[in-house]
Amino acid sequence: MPHLIRSSLWLAFFGAILAAWWMMYVMAVDMNLDLLGRPNLIEQEMAEMYPRTSMTMPMARFGPLFAMWAIMMAAMMLPTLVPTLTTYERLIVSAEGSRAGWCGLVLGYFIVWVGFAAVIAGVQLVLLYGGFINMMGVAEIWLSALLLIIVGAFQFTRIKEVCHGVCHAPMTYFLGHWKTGFGGGLRMGLGLGAFCVVCCWGFMALGFVGGVMSLLWMGLATLLMIFEKLPDIGHHVIKPTGVLLIAAGLALVIL
Repeated sequence: MPHLIRSSLWLAFFGAILAAWWMMYVMAVDMNLDLLGRPNLIEQEMAEMYPRTSMTMPMARFGPLFAMWAIMMAAMMLPTLVPTLTTYERLIVSAEGSRAGWCGLVLGYFIVWVGFAAVIAGVQLVLLYGGFINMMGVAEIWLSALLLIIVGAFQFTRIKEVCHGVCHAPMTYFLGHWKTGFGGGLRMGLGLGAFCVVCCWGFMALGFVGGVMSLLWMGLATLLMIFEKLPDIGHHVIKPTGVLLIAAGLALVIL
């Protein structure tokens, strides 16, 4: 029975991830977007001819934007939680962990990212109505360059180092904040989620460079965040990524 419960929970977890990616794909198809999040020519011409009409589209309202970002958080961030969940599983035997605590951990982590989805949806609306990004969430060249440089520089900060340390080695966090049961898992999930948001917010902000509905950007950002959390290589990819992002930002300025 314990093995059956374990298998069912993992299947449900990965099923939720696949469902989130499928929903993002369906949304992109419904909006006639390609893998880069770009509209087809007819949609683009209509937006240029009737810019005010485009402001009444669903992606110009908070509700649909928040839903989109929340689904995106599930698609992109839940896969990065796998190393943390496997670490928690080792404590089920040795430290009175439980499957209820496992579920609470997932829920707490996701709640924090849903909160971040609300924040970044609000930021997108401000940028949209301020004329800094278009309806597809793509920023002006100067803003894209600035975001790339800021996110790249953040990779070298002490804040990034500390938060990444928690995400990269969750066992240390568990030992210092261990709580049993569903409520304990929920509290630890909220704490880990907070560290993860601070660690990874920049990759989400880069959606405004590649287009927030770009499935290609989503895939690349997800892979990069997974690499950062892998035990063997996580610490070795942070600064090279920062160098590449800064170089890309400077290239946009120069070119």
